[in-house]
This record gives sequence, C-alpha cells and structure tokens, in this order.
Amino acid sequence: MTTPPEIPDEIRSRASSRLGEFLRAESAGASLLALGALVALVWANSPWAASYDEVWTTRLNLELPGVGLDLDLRHWINDGLMTLFFFVVGLEIKRELTTGHLNSRRAAILPGVAALGGMIIPALVYLAIAGTTEPRGWAIPMATDIALAVGVLSVVGSRVPASLRAFLLALAIVDDIGAIVVIAVVYSSGLKLSWLGGAAAAVLLTLLMRRAKLRSPLVYVIIGAWMWFALHEAGVHPTIAGVAMGLLAPVLQYRNSSLIEWLQHALHPWTSFIIVPLFALANCGIDVSLTGIRDAMSSPITWGVGFGLLIGKPLGIVLASRLAVGLRVADVPAGGRNRQLLGVSSAAGIGFTVAIFITELALEAPSDQANAKLAILIASILSGAVSLALLSHRRPTSETTIHPH
Repeated sequence: MTTPPEIPDEIRSRASSRLGEFLRAESAGASLLALGALVALVWANSPWAASYDEVWTTRLNLELPGVGLDLDLRHWINDGLMTLFFFVVGLEIKRELTTGHLNSRRAAILPGVAALGGMIIPALVYLAIAGTTEPRGWAIPMATDIALAVGVLSVVGSRVPASLRAFLLALAIVDDIGAIVVIAVVYSSGLKLSWLGGAAAAVLLTLLMRRAKLRSPLVYVIIGAWMWFALHEAGVHPTIAGVAMGLLAPVLQYRNSSLIEWLQHALHPWTSFIIVPLFALANCGIDVSLTGIRDAMSSPITWGVGFGLLIGKPLGIVLASRLAVGLRVADVPAGGRNRQLLGVSSAAGIGFTVAIFITELALEAPSDQANAKLAILIASILSGAVSLALLSHRRPTSETTIHPH
C-alpha cells in the first residue's frame, strides 16, 4: 500500500488554524440556531400562531428571462439559502480530504466507520419502531448537527482531547456526506433526464475551468446557480448543487490563501449566523401544547426518531468504533477514554438542522412532520445533556482508556 504524501508543516498549521476558526464559528452559531428555534416555538404557540404559517407560506415569484420560480418563503429558505449552507459543508469536506483529518486512508477509517455505524443503527431503530407507519422517515435520525455538537464540546473545554474533537468533526462531515447521498438518491422523484443533462454540463464546465486554473469566484457562482436551477427542474433536491460546487472547488491560491479557504472565510459567517438560524426560525414552529405533545407521544414516528437519535446514534458510533479498533484497521484517538468516546458519540445524537431538513423531504403530512420535529428537538436536548454529563465528569487517573480489544 502506498504511503500518502506528507503534508508540509505550513499547510498543516494553516489547516489547524482554519479548523479552530471553523469550530469557533460553529460554536457561536449554535447559540443563534438555538435562539431561532426558541423564537419559532414561542411564536407558533402564542396568540399570534396563525401568523407564523401565514408568513412562511407567503409565495414569492422570481421571473427572469426564460426562468420562472414560484415558491413560498419557507421553500426559498430550505431550497435556496440552504444551498449556501451545503456549499460550505462541501468546502469543509474538500478541505478535510485534502489537508485535514481525512487526508489519508488510515486517518479517515475510524470516523468513516463510526459514522457508518451512526447512520445504520439509528435507521434500523426507526424502522423497528415506525417502519410500518411511515418508512420514508428512516433517514431522519442519521445526521449530526455540527454547530450544536461543537457547541456542547465548547462548554467542557479542554476536558475533551483535541483528537476526539477532530474525531467528532470528521464523523459529522462523513455524516453529512451520507445525508447528502440519501437526499440525492432517496428523496428525488420524477427525474427529468434533459435537465439532469444540464446539471451534468455544469459539472463538466466546472471541471474544465478547474483544469484551466480559473480563479474568479463570480464565474463559479454563475455556473452554480445554473446547476441549482437545472437540478430543481430535474426533480433532484437543488441543495445538492451547493455540495457539488463545494467539492469541485479548485485547490488554487487566491488572495494569499487557497480559494477554498477564502470562500469558507467569506461565507461561513453568513451560513452560521444568518442562514441556519433563519432555517430554524422557519421550520421549528411546532405545537408544544398539551394536546400537541399528547398527539406526538401516541405516534410511532416520534419514538422512532427520538430513540434513533438518543440511543441509536451513540450506540452505532461506539460499536462501529470498537469494531474498527478491535480489527486493528483504525487507530485509537490519542488520549481518548471510554467515557469521553461515549460522551462525544452522544453529542453526535444532536441531529437538528439536517434532521429537520430531511423531515421536510421525507414526510408529507404536517402532523407527521410536527411529530418528527418535536422528537428531534427533545432528543437533541437530551443527547446534549447526556454528552455534557459524561464529558464534564473529572476522570480519575485510573479510568480506562480506549483499548483495541
């Protein structure tokens, strides 16, 4: 097996600095995300509850030469603005694959295997509980909310080794890849091949521009916008355009840094501080009255999503990690201990943003969507609490480290 090329210290140091910047932005953005969700809950359960749906179902029509889009405000956020969120996710995946924690096969194995376990087990838990009621919801408990999970780790500070923080970030990124694949494959319908051809042409043009070492962000924006529209018309969820353009971004120098780093630095504050909180505000207005909670508690969807995140997620991650380490195909995170691994795995059960996003795609009935969102909210809070309890514990010196057997 060939050994991957050594990354220069300067690039590694810059990547580490960017990682710290990324984590700080995610942690700060988590507060605004939580605030957006809280405002949505209060608004939707206030005397002005009717205005909540009226605002987000207001239709906005965009007319350009040869292009016409008529979507409500919620869909402009979910399908439009969230494309920028997924673009930043794509950039982060690209950066991790090139200069970050996933740049070598062995480095990527543990978070990759752990993420796979953390996707399969929650899906099986959901299907076991709610599979006969609404099988399309199996993917809802698969995803990890990077912002909120990182926010939990920021509370406990240095009690969590840097290796486990990197493990959680890499795991969440692989989770995002899995969620993106599911969105593209499972929740796309009525595909129109002619428009898919248009999206493929945008990909080809991007590759040609990359080969020509074209650095102008504006040109990539125009092609990305065309890809978004083509995918929308093709029946594929258009946010996939954001991920695709992020992954296709060229690794070139631009304004004293790489183009990928420059784009991340420019867009990450917008996605973390505006777009994701706005998404929470538009999608978290669920009924938390006694009647609403009673109805939710009687739905298998609620229990399937809730237990999938709260129990299935950490169980899948821990079991898969132990399997990979036990088979000696992956390395133990440096300084990591069993309790900390379980705490970090519980933080991965905070599914929020992408879980709610998939809920909107997977479930059609408003009551089913409300039940799933309530389960996501409760399970995310409980997962965060469990994670904090495990990670805040000051370990005795005799506490067991993670062993490969």
